[in-house]
Amino acid sequence: MGKQGKATKKFEKNNLKSTIERRKDFAKIKQRHQVKEKKRQRAAQRTKTTDDEADSDIEDAQPKGIDMNEDEFFQEALDIPDDDSELQSKSKGKRKRNAPGGDPSEEPELDVEGSDDDDVDHKGQLASLASKDPEFYKYLQENDADLLDFDEDNDLAEVDDLSDEERPAKKQKTKGAEDDASADVTTDMVQRWKTSLADQFSIRALRQVVLAFRAAAHADDEEDKEYKYTIASPEVYHEVLMTALKQVPVVLSHHLPVKESAGGKVRVPTDSPKFKTLAPLIKSHASSLHYLLGRLSDTNTLRLTLQSFEPLLPYLLQFRKFLKVIIKAVSSVWSDNSSDEATRITAFLVIRRLMVIGDAGIREAVLKATYEGVVKGSRNTTVHTLAGINLMKNSASEIWGIDQKVSYTTGFSFIRQLAVHLRGNITKPTKDSYKTIYNWQFVHSLDFWSRVLSTHCNSLVEAQNGKQSQLRPLIYPLVQITLGVMRLIPTSTYFPLRFQLMRSLLRISQATETYIPLSAALLEVLNSAEMKKPAKAATLRPIDFASNIRAPTSYLKTKVYQEGVGEQVVELFSEFLVLWTKSIAYPELQLPAIVMLKRWLKTASKTTGNRNGKLNQALVLLVQKSETNARWIEERRNKVSFSPKDRAEVEGFLKDVQWQDSPLGAFVVTQRKLREERKKVLDQGRKEQQRHNADQEDNDIEVA
Repeated sequence: MGKQGKATKKFEKNNLKSTIERRKDFAKIKQRHQVKEKKRQRAAQRTKTTDDEADSDIEDAQPKGIDMNEDEFFQEALDIPDDDSELQSKSKGKRKRNAPGGDPSEEPELDVEGSDDDDVDHKGQLASLASKDPEFYKYLQENDADLLDFDEDNDLAEVDDLSDEERPAKKQKTKGAEDDASADVTTDMVQRWKTSLADQFSIRALRQVVLAFRAAAHADDEEDKEYKYTIASPEVYHEVLMTALKQVPVVLSHHLPVKESAGGKVRVPTDSPKFKTLAPLIKSHASSLHYLLGRLSDTNTLRLTLQSFEPLLPYLLQFRKFLKVIIKAVSSVWSDNSSDEATRITAFLVIRRLMVIGDAGIREAVLKATYEGVVKGSRNTTVHTLAGINLMKNSASEIWGIDQKVSYTTGFSFIRQLAVHLRGNITKPTKDSYKTIYNWQFVHSLDFWSRVLSTHCNSLVEAQNGKQSQLRPLIYPLVQITLGVMRLIPTSTYFPLRFQLMRSLLRISQATETYIPLSAALLEVLNSAEMKKPAKAATLRPIDFASNIRAPTSYLKTKVYQEGVGEQVVELFSEFLVLWTKSIAYPELQLPAIVMLKRWLKTASKTTGNRNGKLNQALVLLVQKSETNARWIEERRNKVSFSPKDRAEVEGFLKDVQWQDSPLGAFVVTQRKLREERKKVLDQGRKEQQRHNADQEDNDIEVA
């Protein structure tokens, strides 16, 4: 071994350690690149496994201050991303190697455009190396240029050199191929593609359609982004759109048939060489569909786009991150009150299909997206949007019973978030902290959960299934939160909110046969100053309690508001008592409430001089029907031979009698019919008023 020179010693002293560290770092980059290339080469031989389960559980919300408004609260509590920023973020940490026994063929996580995180990391680290050590980077360019020339094209580049099974053995350009090389798509080109897809299920034609559809989807982009094809006319645009939406799923189904089990599980032949060939096309086509969803104004085209998503879902299960992007986009259409009902139902069917075929992780993402949709879509609640919001809540509650194990864990975290914010407002109240609770989004959230539990914890449904619902433990916390919200601000201004929450609790009590004490909350309303003091006359229209959670100041202490509150109290009292009209314990159950009502009637007649005559008469009639029902129960109870400890006999008491046949039940049925008739009259008057206003506006425009 020769003697070391001065330059060598100086290099060892000053630069050797840092050079070794840089080369180690670069060796890791090179190794990752080599592993990735080997995976691609072995794709045709290996068996591809499914992706791991969901990335992470939904994090429990922590109270970060109660001075936020309702929008900030729901943004924080539900972790709703703004402007899809979450979709554009890139991972900056180093990716770990697969553990022994792990999935060596795991697909890279994709954003909307199908970019690869590995390539992003590779580019970033090589750029950093070029800036930190340009001499070493130059050495690599001279001696290992292949490593630096990694693939920078998008997913479609992977299919540029794929052989088509319908192509002739000799790669000679035909006349049709020469025409297809043109940048402008023509009607003749589209017709040839359609013929090849229909007759031969051509993969080559499929690729051309996907590329043309990508250009059509981005036709209105302001960015100067180049695509292989350009769409020159509206007729060609329409033809490309219809061909892609209708025929691409058919061709994919031909080459990659999906097998579905009786339980709804699907199997895609991912081990087939064709899957590797078609995977970039699937991702590109789905990306174009996703991009198109947020930019379509024609309802028919939007509906057709949503329908074309459904046959793609089994293939997209292989690309988890990309699929979650699509879930949010479809949920956004479903929760949009401005869309027509048919379009929203079509979007919901896509969501439900994914809930059926997905694994636990995908199902959790679907449930989270639907709840976020309910919260976002319920912010603007009026008499005109209320029907659409109820449609959204009813449809969303249905899918929460498909996998009740996942639904329980997901629902528990969301209900806990509501409890955390309610507790924060109770323990550390501020001037405006109540606004994070007393808003439409919070009220609709509670009402949504009442619908979920009423649907899937229904006693009849549980009897048919032979077991209790896994969601039943959520009843108690939800009821406690709802009662706490009702009493947070017990003023007359928020009586409409109290009545709406009571209806949610009545729904739970009726479906699950759970006793919820509501008589005390109704008696609080009767004993308030609003109902005790004489009311002033007013010419205001009756307030709509279904589309308001807060009474306007102009209504307070008026006869109109007092009569409206009285009607709501009588209705809710009767609906509460009729739930237990057949119960063997009804005489004891109704006694405290009836005693308090009699006491209130006696006091009210003295202090107000019978100015609440309408309310007094309604309450007197309710008391009479309740006492009659109690005597009716006692007469039948005196004839039984079992004791209270015989639970089966107690629960079967009057099981052959319909609740409508009881004295109180018959009274409630009559009252419901009268209210329904009054509601129809009011709705008809409201529609006529709207038409009159619209005609008046048209006349004003013509005059102008």
